[in-house]
Amino acid sequence: MLNVLPQLTRFKGIALDLLFPRWCVGCGKEGDFICPSCRKSLPRIKPPLCPRCGQPQGSDSLCPNCADWQAEIDGIRAPFRFEGTMRQAILELKYRNLRALAGFLARLLYDYLSTSPLPGDVLVPVPLHRKRLRERGYNQSRLLAKELSKLSTLPLVDDCLIRQRHSSPQARTPTVDQRRSNVANAFACRDRRLKDKQVLLIDDVSTSGATLDACARALKASGAASVWGLALAKEV
Repeated sequence: MLNVLPQLTRFKGIALDLLFPRWCVGCGKEGDFICPSCRKSLPRIKPPLCPRCGQPQGSDSLCPNCADWQAEIDGIRAPFRFEGTMRQAILELKYRNLRALAGFLARLLYDYLSTSPLPGDVLVPVPLHRKRLRERGYNQSRLLAKELSKLSTLPLVDDCLIRQRHSSPQARTPTVDQRRSNVANAFACRDRRLKDKQVLLIDDVSTSGATLDACARALKASGAASVWGLALAKEV
């Protein structure tokens, strides 16, 4: 029976593709969520980078926004810029209920980690406040982390870090200082399960890094040894 399960899963996937064919979110071509042509043109972030926030720049030194930032997070990385086809893919996943995109996008994260590894014993998604979770019905960062866990074999811990305070969306907050203030003390850990662990925080988009840093502050307060942020894309 166990040998039959993979075959059934494969046939189920083929049937779904026949009933609901995939279309490229970039150009509309049938075949996959991002066609080979659009995938080649995805806006990749290339070094040199700010060692803390991952902002592409002309040197490996801290960028102006990070120079005086008393950050808790050890570093943030993202393989892509938040523009073009990648921006469209994230919007489809985040706001238009295209949850099936999570597996495809997680594979891009996995490919990035394979060539640019980050310290991590466990994967932790950036949590949503229960109010926003009710409105959206799912947490896109958890979907990405769950799929990445399957690919990387790193365990997923998605019930320790919580968002205890609701705040306005970071995209509507204009300045870096306001974004940091907006998420200050917004997160907490239920317990100390992540004590002495190297945590890899997963998010869809990093802007100023304020949300990831607020998560890192809560995780380290509960004993995490290190916290790195990995987002699919970064606003630059």
